[in-house]
Amino acid sequence: MWPFGLVNLTDTQEGHAVSHTPNYTFASDNTSGLHPEVMRALVEANEYRCASYGEDKITAQAADAFRELFECNCDVYFVFTGTAANSLALASLCQSYHSVITHELSHVETDECGAPEFFSNGTKLLTTPGLLGKIDPAAIEHAVNRRHDIHYPKPRAVTFSCPTELGTVYRPDEIEAISQVARRHGLRVHMDGARFANAVAALGVSAADLTWRAGVDVLSFGGTKLGSMASEAVVFFSRELGEEFAYRCKQAGQLASKMRFLTAPWPVLLRDGRWLQIASHANQMARRLRAGLEMISGVNLLYPTEANAVFARLPERAHKVLREAGWRYYLFIGDGARFMCSWSTQPEEVDALLKDIRSAI
Repeated sequence: MWPFGLVNLTDTQEGHAVSHTPNYTFASDNTSGLHPEVMRALVEANEYRCASYGEDKITAQAADAFRELFECNCDVYFVFTGTAANSLALASLCQSYHSVITHELSHVETDECGAPEFFSNGTKLLTTPGLLGKIDPAAIEHAVNRRHDIHYPKPRAVTFSCPTELGTVYRPDEIEAISQVARRHGLRVHMDGARFANAVAALGVSAADLTWRAGVDVLSFGGTKLGSMASEAVVFFSRELGEEFAYRCKQAGQLASKMRFLTAPWPVLLRDGRWLQIASHANQMARRLRAGLEMISGVNLLYPTEANAVFARLPERAHKVLREAGWRYYLFIGDGARFMCSWSTQPEEVDALLKDIRSAI
C-alpha cells in the first residue's frame, strides 16, 4: 500500500514485480488537471506586468466576484492550500488558550497534521461524535458545558466540513442549528468548504443561504478541487475578524508575490455560474457510479451520496483485481473504498470502473 491507503502502483504476481498503468480518476478530485477555462485565465494573466502582492486589478476583480456571489461586503484573502486556509482562519478566531469544537472525523482533525494547533500556537481541537460525519448541536453544548474551570481550554469556535469527510452535506437549517448554539455560548463559526461548490450544487441553494445567512462567520472556499491550480479563498463575512489576516498570511508564507496567478481563475469560475456547472457535473458522475454499484451483488454502499463522493465496501479479493487493472482509490477514509469524482470525470470512465468491479466480484 502507498501511504494513506492509496493502492500501490506495483504488485507482486507469482513472485514477480508487475507494473501497471495507474488510473487515478477516482482517487481524489485533486488528481484532475486544470479546467481549460482556468488555464486560459492563467495564460491571459501572464501576458502583462502588474503590481505584486495582491495589489493588481485581477485580485480586485476576484474579491469583487466573491462579494457579488455572496451578496454581501465580505473580506476575501487567497492562499495556496486548504490546510493554510483552514488553519489560518481558525487561528484568526482564537488565542492559544482557546479550543475549537469539531467533529471527530472532520478534515481539520484527521488530515491537517496538527496545522490548526500549530498556526494558533496551541489552540486545542475538541472532537465530538455525530451521525454521518456531521457535528451534533447537542454535542457542542456538551463540549462547552463539560467544564468551565481555568484548567480547561476555553471553547471559542466551531468548525465543520461541508461536505463532510463522508460526503454528506449540511442543509441551511442544520447550519443554523449549529450557529444558534455557537452564538449562545459566544463561539464563532467556521466552515471548511474545500468542496463548498459541490454542496451548493447538491442543495440548489444560494451561496449566501449556506453560509452567512445561516450564521457562518468564516468560510474556506476551495478552488483547487474546482479545477484551479493552487488557490483557496478565505472569506470573512464578519469583516472585523479578518482585520489582521493579511499579517497571518505573510507570516505563514501564504502571501503570493505574483498574486494574480492565484486569483485569475476565480473571476472565470464564478462568472455565470460556471463553478456550479463544474460541481454539478462531478456530483452527477458520483450519482451515476452509485446507481451502478447498487446493482452489483456483494457491494455494500456505506453513506448517502450527496455530493461527489461514493463510499462502498467491496470484498477484499476485489481490491487485488482492481489494483491489477490499474484503478487507484483510497481505503483509509470512511471504513471502505472511497471513489471521488471531479470536474473531469467522464461517463465512460464510471462505466469502465463499474465493469471491472463486476468482474472483480
